[in-house]
Amino acid sequence: MTRRRVLIVVAGLLAVLGLEQLGQGAWIHVKARLAQHLLQRAWARTARGETRARPWPWADTWPVARLRVPAHDVDLIFLSGVSGRTLAFGPGHAPGSAAPGAPGTAIVTGHRDTHFRFLEHMKPGDELLVELPGGRPRRLRIEGVSVVDSRTAVIRSEDRSAGLILMTCYPFDAVVPGGPLRYVVTARASGS
Repeated sequence: MTRRRVLIVVAGLLAVLGLEQLGQGAWIHVKARLAQHLLQRAWARTARGETRARPWPWADTWPVARLRVPAHDVDLIFLSGVSGRTLAFGPGHAPGSAAPGAPGTAIVTGHRDTHFRFLEHMKPGDELLVELPGGRPRRLRIEGVSVVDSRTAVIRSEDRSAGLILMTCYPFDAVVPGGPLRYVVTARASGS
């Protein structure tokens, strides 16, 4: 094989590999957006009283609450659970924490590069709207933002006032996912 032919083959393989990597990266974002459309439909069924309305037949999760942040054009459905499979489709509500918008503190986690990307722009005083099935939206205000080390931080949910903790990986522009730092946004019900 001539040198020129080898270079053409290598360039072709690199192009195919590059396209495959771009496709995988794009698929993550496409899947996240498509899932939110399906989750909105499942949320509508949940709001009408259906319990554990699965967004697709094989889903092992279901909508538990809706989050809207009008200032950032955000409208997300929170899912039950925080497994990797659940978080691929939307933010997940941590089992054992309060229901979002109910008394106590709800803990919700999401990916920094898809659903929770907007957290980077949240600041104290910003308003969130949280809706539970069958209820009207509850207004919460951002109380604080912080970066914590997941190896040593303890997040408590015993507080009886209505609160919400939104948590994602940090930094937002990290090249390697899954480091120990977490970006934590704390919100409280307006007037609590």
